[in-house]
Amino acid sequence: MRLKLVVIPVLLAVAVSYYVYIPLPDAIQEPWRLMLLDAGFRTTLHLASLMDWLGLDHYIRSIRRSTEHFEGMTKGLGPTESGGGVMLGVKVSDITFAGIPVRIYEPPAGGEGHLRRGLMFFHGGGWALGSGKRGSYDTINRMVSDELNTVVVSVEYRLYPEVHFPVPYLDCLTAAKHFLSPEVLAKYAIDPERVAVSGDSAGGNLAAAVAQAISIDDKATVKFSIQALIYPVLQALDFNTPSYLQNKAIPVLYRDLMVRFWLQYLGVDLSLLPQWLVNNHSSLHHSAITPELRSRVDWTVLLPQEYKKDNKPVVVEKDSQGQRKEVPGLLDVRASPLLAGPQTLAKGPRAFILTCEYDVLRDDGLMYARRLQDAGVTVTSEHLEGGFHGCFSLIEWPNDFEIGKRALRSYLNWLQTNL
Repeated sequence: MRLKLVVIPVLLAVAVSYYVYIPLPDAIQEPWRLMLLDAGFRTTLHLASLMDWLGLDHYIRSIRRSTEHFEGMTKGLGPTESGGGVMLGVKVSDITFAGIPVRIYEPPAGGEGHLRRGLMFFHGGGWALGSGKRGSYDTINRMVSDELNTVVVSVEYRLYPEVHFPVPYLDCLTAAKHFLSPEVLAKYAIDPERVAVSGDSAGGNLAAAVAQAISIDDKATVKFSIQALIYPVLQALDFNTPSYLQNKAIPVLYRDLMVRFWLQYLGVDLSLLPQWLVNNHSSLHHSAITPELRSRVDWTVLLPQEYKKDNKPVVVEKDSQGQRKEVPGLLDVRASPLLAGPQTLAKGPRAFILTCEYDVLRDDGLMYARRLQDAGVTVTSEHLEGGFHGCFSLIEWPNDFEIGKRALRSYLNWLQTNL
């Protein structure tokens, strides 16, 4: 009996350690904290899959409930309270812009006639998860509003599984056009020459796409002056870029999960995930993907050698066994802003693009920075050598990481100087 009392706890400890531990690059700081965070996230994914398999709840809705429950448990326990109302002089209001739910953050009123900055923000979450009203997104937007005297508008666009592309994009574009109208800018005392659009991950995708649309819209009397993109996801043609391969098993955005997010967003059967992982969906047999279009996502040309290393392109000559399916949104620049032509890119606003070394989306951001620069756009490329996907929003207890605070400070400093 005594032996069992010793052995059982030891075995449980070994089992937990085995589940939690994953090998991480030495450059990632606070590795065990990231492992614990990832273990919790993986557990949530496993439970959601079980709920979905049992027919009790949709996979995504189950994840939402779990994360919302966790946020509710930790709310107010850390150094920053993320409730509604007024904080640090910032007024928070939940209203709609042309029918789209938004949360507005207004800094303390300045002197008579003083105009303020404006910023529209789109949260990340794979077009399926997240909300700008909760957690660190809410905190970040309060900080931007307070520190930079900025009216921030966070958009609650619709998500999968309730909708697919292009609905989230159209929600964001509709809200952006309303925000940029002279009447709304005047109402909130915003300088029309100092309005930004921003977002992280899938939100960075939406921000880039909306910035492009507004920049080429001849009817838009006011346009975004800058775009700030945090590790944006920008293309779905190549899931074998060096960063997709290097970081396929780095938390918290695994390669398989990112491809799944794309399939969900574009309304593709999830059973085709293995085909997309090997680039079968973008084979040379796909006549609509012209050589010129492929050049816009050609990492062998667009990436510096230090990121290409010894990787070779994965190009499928002909889709295997005819399993490639037509996906209307695959080549749509509203879904994949990296596919936009140079004429469109040239009209875009100045850009800040933050990328992380240990992120499957690293090369998407680096290629976009290069293409914008080639088109004549001024770009600030901020690369975090020890960064990983999601770190930008990991700034609050119990998931506050030093690399996340660095990422946020870089973002705030750039906005302070450029907006």
